[in-house]
Amino acid sequence: MSADPPALTASPAHRSGLAKAFTASLTGTALEWYDFAVYSAASALVFPQVFFPSEDPLTGTILAFSTYAVGYLARPVGGFVFGRLGDILGRKQLLVITLLLIGVTTFAIGLVPGYSTIGIAAPIALVVLRFAQGVAVGGEWGGAVLLSSEYGDPRRRGFWASAAQIGPPAGNLLANGALALLTATLSKSQFESWGWRLAFLASALLVGFGLWIRLRLEDTPIFKAMQESGDRPDAPIREVVRTHPRRLLAAILSRLAPDVIYSLFTVFTITYGTKILHFERSTVLIAILIGSGCQLLTIPLAGAVSDHINRRLLYAIAAVGGLVWTVVFFPLIDGGSRLLLIVGIVVGLTFHSFMYGPQAAFITEQFTIHLRSTGSSLAYTIAGVFGGALAPLIFTTLLSRFDSWVPLAVYLLVVTAATLLGIVLGRDPDPNEDEQYAELTEKLTPATVSAV
Repeated sequence: MSADPPALTASPAHRSGLAKAFTASLTGTALEWYDFAVYSAASALVFPQVFFPSEDPLTGTILAFSTYAVGYLARPVGGFVFGRLGDILGRKQLLVITLLLIGVTTFAIGLVPGYSTIGIAAPIALVVLRFAQGVAVGGEWGGAVLLSSEYGDPRRRGFWASAAQIGPPAGNLLANGALALLTATLSKSQFESWGWRLAFLASALLVGFGLWIRLRLEDTPIFKAMQESGDRPDAPIREVVRTHPRRLLAAILSRLAPDVIYSLFTVFTITYGTKILHFERSTVLIAILIGSGCQLLTIPLAGAVSDHINRRLLYAIAAVGGLVWTVVFFPLIDGGSRLLLIVGIVVGLTFHSFMYGPQAAFITEQFTIHLRSTGSSLAYTIAGVFGGALAPLIFTTLLSRFDSWVPLAVYLLVVTAATLLGIVLGRDPDPNEDEQYAELTEKLTPATVSAV
């Protein structure tokens, strides 16, 4: 058995950098996901009426979710562009660009006139801006994960890498909290005509705060070591595809079930709860708000647990649990109980947490260190196209056609089987790889260390 890798956080400089990196990874990703999540919620609540008017409410919702999917379809572009830059230029630079890009596009969405004002130009503008959002988020994830995990002890990668994973529920919490406040304080007509725009325009302040944090941070010790050794790939995308095809496939498949389950409990539930079960919009948003709040604790907990037991085993158990709970969830909430709606969403997102918390570590561990940014970004963004992008659209289409939740559960069964296959194809971490770069980190020049 290989010796444990040396801790990368031994020096005070590294410990200080780790705290800054964890904060920058969490807050920046949370702010980006606020922008992304507020769009997701608006797709279910107001976009069908504002941008896609139709006599059939479900048809309008399907069209709105189609633009939601565009954000996921754009992610591979961000993964290809920014992922390779993370291995060539560094983790920090791409994170500043992606945060600025998503902030500008989200603010602009809040200014787009509705269909009644400019006609077909309105949904076209919405799609273009949504695409730009997706590019930014696609480039964000890989860099954010490595920013925190490469400062930390590789023996605790599950916990440190979970910093970026906390971002989506934190952003979802902020987004749904803002929308819940607006729907509770404004009339329906006020919210649909102009109130929803406030949530998008507020992103300017949030992104400004995120930029302030990230601009004060230096790059990771691991990337500094790669610079010193000259071990940076010239063509990282080609090298990942040529040398790591099985690992890339494993990482892609592993993401499908978490993406679909998250879409079910945080996006589709809004449509199902309001249009089928006739809950008030604020009731469903508050339930999601509570579930997202719980994830702020359960995601880092799951990441930490995966550092002490086999990461792949924990992931597989949570995937099966999420599938079983989905079958329980729909009959549970059919009676219209607010309490059971909250319980159902909280438990569903807890199963998601125990996949999502270890996910960042699992995916990055599939790739050698000098290809981690590229490989992780490619896996994350490609999987998003087949998972989160299509899930709300498929859920809504199946519901519209069959008027039953059973086909939705069958769809999730297929997705879960794919994720379990990815877990089987994946590998456990190799401590020797981190040990090599830890030794390089310890040999950095004093100037480089002080910069870190």
